[in-house]
Amino acid sequence: MKTARTASLPPFYTHPIGSLPRPQVVRDLLARRSELPPEEYRRTLDDLVLFAIRLQEQASLDVVSDGEWRRTQYIREFLLRVGGFEKVRRYSHQGETKLTEVVVRRMEAHEPVFAADARFLVEHTDRITKFALPSPFLIAVRYWHEDYSRHAYPTAEHFLMHLAEILAREAQALVETGIDIVQLDDPALTYFCDERLLAGDTHDDRLRREWDLERQFAEAVAAINRVAEGLRAEVHLHCCHSVYKRRSDVTGDYKPILPRLAEAKVDRINLEFAYPGTGDVSDLKLLPDHLSVGLGVIDVRGERLQSVEEIEDLAVAAASILPPERIALNPDCGFAPDAGEPPTVDEAYEKLRRLVAAARKLRERFPRA
Repeated sequence: MKTARTASLPPFYTHPIGSLPRPQVVRDLLARRSELPPEEYRRTLDDLVLFAIRLQEQASLDVVSDGEWRRTQYIREFLLRVGGFEKVRRYSHQGETKLTEVVVRRMEAHEPVFAADARFLVEHTDRITKFALPSPFLIAVRYWHEDYSRHAYPTAEHFLMHLAEILAREAQALVETGIDIVQLDDPALTYFCDERLLAGDTHDDRLRREWDLERQFAEAVAAINRVAEGLRAEVHLHCCHSVYKRRSDVTGDYKPILPRLAEAKVDRINLEFAYPGTGDVSDLKLLPDHLSVGLGVIDVRGERLQSVEEIEDLAVAAASILPPERIALNPDCGFAPDAGEPPTVDEAYEKLRRLVAAARKLRERFPRA
């Protein structure tokens, strides 16, 4: 739901998806978490997160996050804090063999795990704030495995239901700290946009499975709705094509999934349109009437800096389909879902500055009635 604060945001308001690239000093600190006294670690990271907030303010974003600098990876930090996961599964991803977590014990988080992080953000900015959580469906797809997880959760559906319960409590705690926008990250929904992936042609072993669009998409939306239920905040759903070392895991536009979001009880869906092989602006013709869009107009994968005019043109095309009041502007995805992603802070800052410059031109071009 919109609040008094989020209702004050202008058409084409600018917001981050979540993560900013971590400078080496942040990556070094994250790597030393277990070595340092907890208070020293927290105090140092607080100072660095404050810089991430100020960077977004200096770029003049309407909405800011904490850059997700307290996380080594946008999902893994949640898994670490709620417990029940171990690195026991080997898989191949983009030609690399990796070891990843799967759930092996029931999650035991009885208290919200991100509330302190969110409170720090709220207390250190006067801007509208956003905080992102991984969605239940995304975690269920990637971190339940029949060889390791059945003792804890007999099926992936049991795991999904418990995730929705825990994340609903987490989202409510974020709102109680004063967070204005809660975002659920779900690139797994975009798997249904990729015909080759659904047919088993993928470079990620975790995604080579039987897919059932009708059943699984409905389950995913039901879990999202459980998290969003009753929140006195604006709720966003972010569906990207995944980012890893400037590459995507998924291709395909959003036409297969947008009509299926008619039952989603969220306010805005944040999509990608700047990077080739992602969304096409014509997809917005299928956007359910109750949803606004976060228009991805900044390519976070390529190093090239788009001109302000390019960004503006993409938004103008969207405004030929939707009224400006339903359009916000954002990067396609987080700049660094993993702490080690290659974009620099300087690259991200300049791209955000151009995003804001384009938004200003658009508001002049489409003045409020």
